[in-house]
Amino acid sequence: MRTGDGKYLFTSESITEGHPDKICDQISDAILDEIIKDDPKARVACETMAGLGFIVVSGEITTKTYVDVQKVVRNVLKDVGYDEPEYGFDYQSVGILNSIHEQSADIALGVDEKEGRLGAGDQGMMFGYATNETEELMPAPILYAHKLTKGLADVRKKGKLSYLRPDGKSQVTIEYESNKPKRIDAIVLAAQHDPDVELDKLREDLKEQVIKPICGSLLDDKTKYFINNTGRFVLGGPVADTGFTGRKLIADTYGGVGNHGGGAFSGKDPSKVDRTATYMTRCIAKNIVKAGIADRAEVQVSYAIGSRDPINLFIDMYGTCKCEPRKVYDAVLKHFTLKPSEMIEQLKLRRPIFRQLCNYGHFGHQDEIYTWERTDKAEDLKKECGL
Repeated sequence: MRTGDGKYLFTSESITEGHPDKICDQISDAILDEIIKDDPKARVACETMAGLGFIVVSGEITTKTYVDVQKVVRNVLKDVGYDEPEYGFDYQSVGILNSIHEQSADIALGVDEKEGRLGAGDQGMMFGYATNETEELMPAPILYAHKLTKGLADVRKKGKLSYLRPDGKSQVTIEYESNKPKRIDAIVLAAQHDPDVELDKLREDLKEQVIKPICGSLLDDKTKYFINNTGRFVLGGPVADTGFTGRKLIADTYGGVGNHGGGAFSGKDPSKVDRTATYMTRCIAKNIVKAGIADRAEVQVSYAIGSRDPINLFIDMYGTCKCEPRKVYDAVLKHFTLKPSEMIEQLKLRRPIFRQLCNYGHFGHQDEIYTWERTDKAEDLKKECGL
């Protein structure tokens, strides 16, 4: 709980690109990329399931192009690192079932462009969040959890710890003081590995080559470590656990900080506001915080299926707003669009960029493809609010 002096602990988790659920996210988004590069206005809602020895690709897709689903799936698995038969799951031998069909004509009726304006691809509410507690304007627990899982992948792919396998998870507990991250209280790290590596060596290697380089400034002699806490993690990936697209929504967003609308991202084309509006609300929240208007901001929008405009806009600044809140609301409406067609254009979402977005969270990255991470509206908002 939060105490009167602003002290509390908060925990977030992340998963590696070899985790069964994240494999499915990548396959769904890789199929979307293959379609959208040739047919930018295609309708795609692709779902993937991974189990022992098989992959099922399903969903609703309406497009004028052709995609070799088998090839896409195998390329993703190979790239992730499932390339050895001894893993019990490899890109060459896995069975693949394609169960894709066209989008419902009833849905298309409401979503198709009318007078150049696209309707929302579904009903729902979406949230975006930002906080000034880190340079990336992300909550510290999820930021460091993602850095650790990416660190696991990096030392594996670069051959620094060649005994590691693709599956893995992280969990980071941050101690806050005066509502700012003070130190890391606990780190949980689970890394799949070859059967012949000694546990003590693995734990020491991960602490020295992954944890300390990434989290060093927040570690102290009281930080607790839980590295491969069961003592063995040889069997992993879809052999050990079934995977599904869209099952790691909290890791994809803010690690449990703030609210979540419930909609998944991966495998969905930009007409789906689950994805597009969540990206836009992150952009709005980030610009509010970057402008110094508030220390934290959460933005909610909602839509009816087929609607050309949002039903509502709600902005919560947690009592940290430094001006009249109505000014912030009016400034956001003036400088940001929440219409589905215009969000797609402003964020440049009709591009084959999605597979590379779905690992290590959809927010907090600096790469230019993450258009929703730009803060080019911050000065405009600041002026509108008289700051």
